[in-house]
Amino acid sequence: MPTKRIFAAAALAGALLTSLPLFAEPLTATPATAPSSATVTPNLMGQLSLFSPAAMLAQSAAPAQLAAKAAAADKSAGAVDEDDADGDGMPDSGVSAVAALANDTSDLRKTLIGMAMQLRDIRYVRGGHDPSTGFDCSGFVRYVFAHAVGLELPTNSASQFVAGLNVNRGDMKPGDLVFFRTAGKRGQGRVSHVGIYIANGQFIHSPSRGKTVRVDSLDQSYWAQRFAGAKRPGALARS
Repeated sequence: MPTKRIFAAAALAGALLTSLPLFAEPLTATPATAPSSATVTPNLMGQLSLFSPAAMLAQSAAPAQLAAKAAAADKSAGAVDEDDADGDGMPDSGVSAVAALANDTSDLRKTLIGMAMQLRDIRYVRGGHDPSTGFDCSGFVRYVFAHAVGLELPTNSASQFVAGLNVNRGDMKPGDLVFFRTAGKRGQGRVSHVGIYIANGQFIHSPSRGKTVRVDSLDQSYWAQRFAGAKRPGALARS
């Protein structure tokens, strides 16, 4: 009898050992199926690299015609910009972070922006056109273009506006000029302020009395309401 029990126990143990792997097999996660290339959405940088803004300018004019318009604007507006001196309602400070230039920005435009950025924090002075004394808005722009690329621009923002080639806002590039109507009611009156476009909606300029050269955003309410347009000096037309 004891012998039969021993054999029965041995048979039971053998059956358990035979079935054990079924329970002891390790669990493994089913590998995720990789999405097909047709369903993958390209990332933002990939989209940007494929985006090519229109290269054609919205308007062009013969240099002689532009020069004549600029001279007339000089005569009517006076030698300096007066309307940006008070800056009623203008923000007291600019943006904290400066946009980076795209890799495909031309060397000429990089030189312009580099020169402009070196002049940050220089104080506003009405009629100023030199870093040793200070800048008004048009004096700052004239100094940057003269010393960075050797281009002499007209003497005030109104004349610089009529001398440039029109650029759609969506086609602006670093170094293009951005203009504002800061006198009188919002967005009305003549052009009275100018800055240099950097990238991603930012521009650098000499704002008004009591302020210094700084970077601002076109999306700020003050500037958005007074934006008059963008122009491209002739030297940048092919850059």
